[in-house]
Amino acid sequence: MLEQLREWGIDISSGQLNRLLTENHDDLHEEKAELLAAGLQSTGYITTDDTEARHQGKNGFVTHIGNEWFAWFQSSDRKNRINFLSLLRAGNKGYQVNTCALNYMATNKLPAPQLALLANTPVTNFGCEEEWSAHLVQLGIVVKRHIQIATEGALLGCASENEALGKLAVISDGAGQFKVLQHGLCWVHAERLVHKLIPLNEGHQEDIAQVRDEIWSFYKELKEYKKQPCDTKKSALSKEFDRLFTQKTRYELLNQQLKRLNKLKSSLLLVLERPEIPIHTNGSENDLRELVKRRKVSGGTRSDLGRQCRDTFSSLKKTCRKLGVSFWKYLNDRISQSNVIPSLGSLVLQKAHPASAY
Repeated sequence: MLEQLREWGIDISSGQLNRLLTENHDDLHEEKAELLAAGLQSTGYITTDDTEARHQGKNGFVTHIGNEWFAWFQSSDRKNRINFLSLLRAGNKGYQVNTCALNYMATNKLPAPQLALLANTPVTNFGCEEEWSAHLVQLGIVVKRHIQIATEGALLGCASENEALGKLAVISDGAGQFKVLQHGLCWVHAERLVHKLIPLNEGHQEDIAQVRDEIWSFYKELKEYKKQPCDTKKSALSKEFDRLFTQKTRYELLNQQLKRLNKLKSSLLLVLERPEIPIHTNGSENDLRELVKRRKVSGGTRSDLGRQCRDTFSSLKKTCRKLGVSFWKYLNDRISQSNVIPSLGSLVLQKAHPASAY
């Protein structure tokens, strides 16, 4: 950009250009924050993924959350379930110990004494991380694993106050940090477990090819089911899944992968209960591809403000394109403060629910 501006005869320094790009964009950062809340309410499902994003010379990550109407990016120094649940709070900084939180803690095997301490305390709402950490210390919950489970539960408890999350389906590639709420798995990533197997002989090669063909045939049947769901097809697909992933082949490693996939039946077949959800995470991977290219070219961000601006403008630009809004016109509208173009969050809700747009 600096080179192009100078070619046009504009006398500008790199510092001036940097300030124009990064400073005084609070309104845009706020609109980006509101975008996630609207996106979570839009369709009842999201796809999610993350990728590396170096910052100040250190390894970091950027998480994508989106669907066909919006894309939202957030950088962080870690990629774990605590980080993902923090994002699902959609701007809320609180922690809450409620029924949802306690159920999560019990399911994830928080020991009974620690669970009882959290369940019986009169204080259940905490406004920030510092208050929550102090509460755990006061209760004597100091073991790292116990802190992790309790924190995940309290974050989920806070997020669950948003009614939209009650039926939210999260479709991912199977990474553990995304396994929350109604979790669905990407079939493309599932098939890769078979595709990456290295055959040791001709018989292994034939069995791998046959199983892959059967998986993709089953995938096509799921796509047809999404168009016209019915109980008969649902039952038949469930039985076909059992047959496909319990079969025995001549390759023991292939048998083990099939057994592994069979244990993931509920997540892989969430589409039978929720025909509207996607059965892959191609949308997230496509949305992240531009950030991956930028990482290869420029390496990473150097200032916290620069990283924030990268997340904000990537979110706004990708969302504009999904909504059919010119990003150039959007920027002109916001910078000129004309505000003729409605907020992107409201446009996302209008696209997802056109009948109730007005």
